[in-house]
Amino acid sequence: MEQSWKQAKAVFAAALGPPLAWLVVFFVAPMAIVWAYSFGHNAGLTQIAITGTFQNYARAIEPLYLLIFLKSAWVAGLTTALCLVLGFPVALAITFASDKAKTWLLLLVMLPFWTNLLIRTYALIAVLRTEGYVNMSLEWLWKGGGTLAALAGLKPFEPFQPLELLHNNFAVVLGLVYVHLPFMVLPLYSALDRLDKSLLEASLDLGAGHLRTLFKVVVPLALPGIASGVLITFIPALGAYLTPDLLGGPDSQMIANVIERQFKRANDWPFGAAMSFVLMYLTFIAIAVQGLLAKRTPEGRG
Repeated sequence: MEQSWKQAKAVFAAALGPPLAWLVVFFVAPMAIVWAYSFGHNAGLTQIAITGTFQNYARAIEPLYLLIFLKSAWVAGLTTALCLVLGFPVALAITFASDKAKTWLLLLVMLPFWTNLLIRTYALIAVLRTEGYVNMSLEWLWKGGGTLAALAGLKPFEPFQPLELLHNNFAVVLGLVYVHLPFMVLPLYSALDRLDKSLLEASLDLGAGHLRTLFKVVVPLALPGIASGVLITFIPALGAYLTPDLLGGPDSQMIANVIERQFKRANDWPFGAAMSFVLMYLTFIAIAVQGLLAKRTPEGRG
């Protein structure tokens, strides 16, 4: 028995070795270098002197950048809340669908992952721009309403003014919800699919009603899935770069866009590294809070 365990450990080590080495070389080591840069300063155009200074971190929490952090957290929180409101009914519908319909519904939820994010974002631009499909549809309805008004002898409508749906905060939030909604639906479905359906039947038989059963039985039992979905949605939304860059305007930039400018245009790698790790520290805090909340749920305590 002891010999077989030693052989199993050898096989386990042999299987773990290559991926572990890959992670160390291509993930841990680069992250360690960037982390070291956050304690340095520019010594030239291409040289960074690592002196152990905390000046970059002190600068990262100055009011100007702190407001950007707070705005990014607000946008990510709003995105997460909208994804939860939209995703919970979808996950609930998938849970109670037939086996055949459930497969197709899950396929539809995961279908966006088969297309590159850049292509999906440009498709959203085609929908929201001034000459996009939304404004074209609204203009058609407006002209139709104007024609009916003229036939009824009423004053004709003014010329249609396209809605400004792009390059603003609305477009950023809409784009983030569009991108991150599947990240909310899948954990919610995983939690709801494990629910004991007999508890729902018992609640309805006792006269609780559908809404009361939903909020008093389903939601408390699905809290682990809700917490996972919130975390999985909030963290990528907080660090989103592409969506605010393409859909947002000058006042819609988030913290990831500021970090990108430090590494490229400003050539201030130490400060960009410090801001990156402030964002990472916030991520660790969010994960820790999610872990504490998970322990407080009945499943976590059990």
